[in-house]
Amino acid sequence: MKPSRPRRFACSLASSVAALFGLSAPALALAQIKIGLVLSLTGPAASLGIPARDTAAMFPAQIAGQQVQYIVLDDASDTTQAVQDTRKLIDEQHVDVIIGSSITPNTLAMLDVVAQGETPTISLASSAKIIEPVDDKRHWMFKTPQTDAMMAGAIAEHAAAHNVKTIAYIGQADALGEAFYTEVARAAQARGIKIVASERFNRTDPSVTGQALKIVTAKPDAVVVGAAGTPAALPPKALKERGYKGVIYHNHGVGNRDFLRVCGADCNGTFLPASPVLVASQLPDGEPERRLALDYISRYEARYGAGSVSAFGAYTWDAGLLLGSAIPIALQSAAPGTKEFRHALRDAIESTRGLHTTNGIVNMSATDHLGLDARARVMVEIQDGKWVYQPH
Repeated sequence: MKPSRPRRFACSLASSVAALFGLSAPALALAQIKIGLVLSLTGPAASLGIPARDTAAMFPAQIAGQQVQYIVLDDASDTTQAVQDTRKLIDEQHVDVIIGSSITPNTLAMLDVVAQGETPTISLASSAKIIEPVDDKRHWMFKTPQTDAMMAGAIAEHAAAHNVKTIAYIGQADALGEAFYTEVARAAQARGIKIVASERFNRTDPSVTGQALKIVTAKPDAVVVGAAGTPAALPPKALKERGYKGVIYHNHGVGNRDFLRVCGADCNGTFLPASPVLVASQLPDGEPERRLALDYISRYEARYGAGSVSAFGAYTWDAGLLLGSAIPIALQSAAPGTKEFRHALRDAIESTRGLHTTNGIVNMSATDHLGLDARARVMVEIQDGKWVYQPH
């Protein structure tokens, strides 16, 4: 797939899902809504962007009686391209809202452009820095994935419960890796866990042997990997090759089958805090996100095949649910394609309360542009290429 070439996706959902997107709500006037998506469809983060694109193909052709145009651009897992794509969507396509990017460095690079263009944006990346603190730039930025702070806390909680006293960290040498390290260090300190080594690698590196040797020498009880997509398979492979026998944790940036395929048996027995979607069928009946997660899985797998679901598609689906809830409200005061509509849509997203999604119940506020709580995370173990739910 060629980078930067827009592809449009629009199709109707069944009536049971149509209600989630507010298709029956009255519209202010007949006009087209433009939704842009900046996704990592090629490059190291392609395993994150492709499920997002495939999920966007399931979005409705109409919302609240308005025709919707979806414009998908590939940022090639590159920060510069992500900025260029964002400018193109705002300045040339005049989109009403943006979904993306797939990864933290790209989303952070988009902040200035999004704020200048006064265009609400829903990120599919993890770092809390994307939305915290809600300043003039982040006034326009929202996100659907759990924050790295939430997931680092889950790792520290699990590690402490399993008598882990020391950990090492190995993460990507970028904004994602640094942000996750900060949260892991904070969570570890709160649990009395000591960090004995901290290493970095580039997403395009073919090997992390040197870093693995340093970690093995430090003899940590556990290792935390702060990386996303298939590059995150490098550390566990190198550690296992060097005879490491301790516990290995990943962050939630590995929630797709491509990662399982690349890591293979080297990821058996490793853990990660994850989106409930990965283990939806294993969740207790009372979990609030179970029903919507199973519904999304059924629809996605009917289209793309059994076992094809990933957390990154679910984050995109939840972005669609947010817009399905907010767009009818914004339409009551302004028409699509106007500055007034973008402002009204931003305000409507921020006012979201009690919205059930595949990852949990969303309650946004002026200081919280995620709106999820600890119920939106589950601990998962990888066993023979499968995600296995770990009860509390």
